[in-house]
Amino acid sequence: MAVVTSTVPLSGTVEQAEVARRADAFVEELSQWLRIPSISADPGYHGDVARSAAWLEATLRRDGWPTVEVWSDTEALPAVYAHWPAADPDAPTVLVYGHHDVQPADLSDGWSFEPFHPRVVGEELRGRGASDDKGHIAMVLLGVRAHLAATGAAAPAVSLKLLVEGEEESGSAHLAELLAAHADALACDEIVVTDTGMVDREVPTVCTGMRGMVDLEVVFHGASVDLHSGQFGGAVPNPVTELATLVAAFHDDAGRVAVPGFYDDVREPTAREREAWAALPFDEPAWLAGSAAGATATAGEAGWSTYERLWARPTAEVNGLHGGYAGPGHKTIVPHRASLKMTFRLVADQDPARIKALVERFVSERIPAGIDAEVSTGGPGVPPLICDLDSDLVASIREAMGIALGAEVLPAREGGSGPEALLSTELRAPLAFLGVMLPGDRIHAPDERAVLPLLLAGAEAVAHLWRLQGERAR
Repeated sequence: MAVVTSTVPLSGTVEQAEVARRADAFVEELSQWLRIPSISADPGYHGDVARSAAWLEATLRRDGWPTVEVWSDTEALPAVYAHWPAADPDAPTVLVYGHHDVQPADLSDGWSFEPFHPRVVGEELRGRGASDDKGHIAMVLLGVRAHLAATGAAAPAVSLKLLVEGEEESGSAHLAELLAAHADALACDEIVVTDTGMVDREVPTVCTGMRGMVDLEVVFHGASVDLHSGQFGGAVPNPVTELATLVAAFHDDAGRVAVPGFYDDVREPTAREREAWAALPFDEPAWLAGSAAGATATAGEAGWSTYERLWARPTAEVNGLHGGYAGPGHKTIVPHRASLKMTFRLVADQDPARIKALVERFVSERIPAGIDAEVSTGGPGVPPLICDLDSDLVASIREAMGIALGAEVLPAREGGSGPEALLSTELRAPLAFLGVMLPGDRIHAPDERAVLPLLLAGAEAVAHLWRLQGERAR
């Protein structure tokens, strides 16, 4: 597999040259890893998750990491841990977090090729996991190789630790248990998360925050069976109608979530952040046609831009509303059951436990007579996380990416959710992000891709980062 010629501006650094020298081998190696269908959400693939962990373990040992372990001593699917101490015992310890499991994928989902038979198309490597997150973990490993080669050292400038979990795509249900069981091994001064990206290829950004999330499931029951709508319609409650009424109550006419108290703890974005976000390019028609997969209009809370809605505003999103007959023709019934699934994205300072309580109360106050309801809000939820824009770590990442990409790197956020807040809280260390995914990389979707020149530039940025953090610590 040949790597396409990079269209990323070349930095001319030794690190860039070392990355370029290893580029073809990098693509071949990553392609091997992508062939392992490490789908954590499906028990039928848990053996492949273990194979993926074993592949990463072998690769790390080959690269010379002194300590490499596969952790399978908790309920979690296999996670990979590695440690490479710096020569200087006073150097900071940086933990890099990512995941080697992937989303389910099948040709019938709309892929143009078998999702676990990766292929290079132009400057893209396509296949499940190419971006999220195997591509980014491989990027970090290449960056370490380039850093060592560029410095001529036998150990990195900072003490590096690596935690690559095996069930992020199925909710990281056992990550807290994993962190507690291995707290001593994972002790660190800083955390870098790879599972993120940039808003635009031409205007590089670094993620400085992720939203949190809680979920809601509601089932409305009416009669014990479907009823004839001519004999009973208008005389007994219709669970579908009542649930639709509940859904409509979640937002006001301005697109704000109507749950009382929902916004009480929201930390508004700073003027500095809003100014930086406003400077980012945003082509609304192109975004709608491309990343938004043909949506025809933007929508959301009034008074905020699209980026601000995605990064700094909480949401209440209907993920599924089901009930009644959906086959061909019509079926004249009053359905006996209807179900709703929702997720709520949370922003800085919103507490998942408090939001869950507010949502449960909101629903309970709107259950009509004649309806039996089942209401659940799942697990503990995911807290949001915001980085300190003025921290040395964020400054080093912006500088490292700027060198590699040949442009100023602006702060941005992402609208998704992950275990970042749990990592930072449990390990008592500040956290920042370094990733080069693009909105058009189709993560979690058919024909997922990674742009190879960006992955290679990201590897160079990783190499610069360890040098910069080592210099700042001296």
